Amino acid sequence: MFLLGVSKVNQSIFLLSVVVSSLLVVSPGLAADAEIKQKPADKSPQIISNIPNLSDIQIPSTNAESLTQQSTINKISQDTQPPEAATTEPSSTDDAEDDVENDADITIEAIGEQDTLPQSTPTYVVDQEEIKKQGANSLADVLKRMPGFAINDAGHGADIHTGTYYRGASINQSVFLINGRQINTNINTYHGGTDLNSIPVEAIERVELYSGAASALYGSSAFGGVVNIITKEGYSQPKLSSSIEFGSLSQNNQQFSYGGALGSLKYNFSFERYFTDNRYRVPVGAANRDAEGFFFNADTATSTYFGNVAVDLDPRNSLSFDITKLSSRRGLIYFGFPLQRDRLDHDGLNAGLSWKTRLGNGENSTLTTTLGYNQDYFSTYGPTVFQGREFYRTGILDTQQFSARVDHEWKLSPNNQLRWGVDFKNTDLYGNTLSTSPNRIANNEVENRSIFTTALFAVNTVKFTENFQVDLGLRQSFDGQFGNYLNPSVGLRYAIAPTIAVRGSWAGGQRNPGLDQLYVYDTVHGWEPNADLKPETGSSWTAGIDISFSENLTGQFTYFGSSLDNRLGIIAGKWQNIGLVDTNGLEAALQLRLANNWSTFVNYTYTDAKIKTGSERGLQLGLIPYSVLQTGIGYQNSGWQANLYVTYNSGARRALFNRVGDSTTDFAPSFLNLDFSGRIPITRTLGLRVYLENLLGEQYERVNRIYSPGFTFRVGLSSDL
Repeated sequence: MFLLGVSKVNQSIFLLSVVVSSLLVVSPGLAADAEIKQKPADKSPQIISNIPNLSDIQIPSTNAESLTQQSTINKISQDTQPPEAATTEPSSTDDAEDDVENDADITIEAIGEQDTLPQSTPTYVVDQEEIKKQGANSLADVLKRMPGFAINDAGHGADIHTGTYYRGASINQSVFLINGRQINTNINTYHGGTDLNSIPVEAIERVELYSGAASALYGSSAFGGVVNIITKEGYSQPKLSSSIEFGSLSQNNQQFSYGGALGSLKYNFSFERYFTDNRYRVPVGAANRDAEGFFFNADTATSTYFGNVAVDLDPRNSLSFDITKLSSRRGLIYFGFPLQRDRLDHDGLNAGLSWKTRLGNGENSTLTTTLGYNQDYFSTYGPTVFQGREFYRTGILDTQQFSARVDHEWKLSPNNQLRWGVDFKNTDLYGNTLSTSPNRIANNEVENRSIFTTALFAVNTVKFTENFQVDLGLRQSFDGQFGNYLNPSVGLRYAIAPTIAVRGSWAGGQRNPGLDQLYVYDTVHGWEPNADLKPETGSSWTAGIDISFSENLTGQFTYFGSSLDNRLGIIAGKWQNIGLVDTNGLEAALQLRLANNWSTFVNYTYTDAKIKTGSERGLQLGLIPYSVLQTGIGYQNSGWQANLYVTYNSGARRALFNRVGDSTTDFAPSFLNLDFSGRIPITRTLGLRVYLENLLGEQYERVNRIYSPGFTFRVGLSSDL
């Protein structure tokens, strides 16, 4: 049987080699790789029109920053300017444009380097300055204002138990990366999912969001998209950034980041501590409302530590290392009826070592080798009431994951770029469930499970003409639990005019059940595992248009869809494959500079995630709103800032843990919310920041009878030395 398995693997590797070879045939002259010369600074993706991507659109510099989706290239340019240049008004528009063009050739060779991605789907970028403007305390806060996202946060840290969705796909149907290294460990949502508070916000340089053919690079489970968190690197001169905030609901937050350089070595260290009791009055009928009328058991305390170092060994080799440590303690309020007293302890450790080297005689070939380690420890515990008596229960999931990745970017010719490589991942799961309740003792168990996965990937970008390019992707996976499977992807982009480009993509995918869903009893919810679960399989697609309406107004409009069979869910207290879900939607992103120092944006997403089989056939997937609108307007000048954000949410279906008498067809009401953020300069390096949230003071229902706290505020000091 071993020889048979090896034979199957060899056949699959041979198949992928043949297909990749066939992809290369479409471009002549590939054998001349070593002879191809390219300017050393030309590291950005191929641009095939005046508007290759919203994140790459170059707008003449002004003092106003875009509220969202700022060009990564422009941001790199600003970071590399001397301090005096950053505070000087441009002498003319022409000078500003020349600066952008010249500085765009500057690349970052350490952790913060921009990823090379297919251009057939949008790439949205939120940078560090915008994160500060928004007053984001977590990655969830950053994502909720990006197109396509619906985040049902019920207080800092609670997002892992209230649901995060991108284009109708759950948090575990998307891929989350830190510096290009995957950090999800396929623990299902109800046991904790991907903790969007696991990285200090102060350590984040920018957040990138992409989908389509790019999913072949990072995993077959990316039905939604790929979120890449790029962390800060060191500076040529030592720099200390810090902020201290206090506010409503006993909130206090301290963040510090220090970075610098010693010769060719760059370093950055960050720390964040956050606490809120999240205790406020809620209306009658609200989830987890205690006898005094307060929202109960929603407190959160987190401490996160981050550090990285990067060194240029020589002009052709660089080495980087980053590590993140998380410790969080919080209450769980997701299911809310009857009163929940369950607690969740989450400790995490993530570390990665990356070596980048340039191959060949030119700058057309880069090889990156990455080693990673990720540990997630989840412990949920609380009381169980059975026959009038109170018993105790606990559930532990401890996952350790080792990964290795070899990623080769190879510019085969001026019109052909290949990115290919191999992923290795070994996951060990320790599960321990214990209950003293007589009706659950039979489910007490200890599970030790392990799984090894290998994947070969390739994305070939071919530029047929100056205005037309195609992305062809393959990902061949070898899974120790579910065997071998191949997932193709394709994308195209055509600039029909200097200011208009159309694009489209299609990607096949497969997401395998987590080891906990297969083997570990969920003592908190009383859910049984199911070793006979099948993988979720299907495909996703997009079609869109990018338009530059004027020099100061750009937009992207995207139709997206997916068809996902064997979706995982709970039926009669046990994990099951619940059937087919078809999703269709529309995503729009507009960015406008009104005048000098002013900017505005509009993001809108419509998501129709329809259940096609089973008892809930024809219903919208629970917790996913049909419509989400985000818009904002901002002003800044000489250190002063004022930003107003508006959010509209059409309301989501109450699908889980409803009150007695509620129907699974009930929807939470729609709501409109206004937030304000501002900065008042005190000195050149010190500012007073103010965040006023929910200005209308309405206690709207966020999700499943969990209500917002009404008006809240935060006030703090931030400095950059």
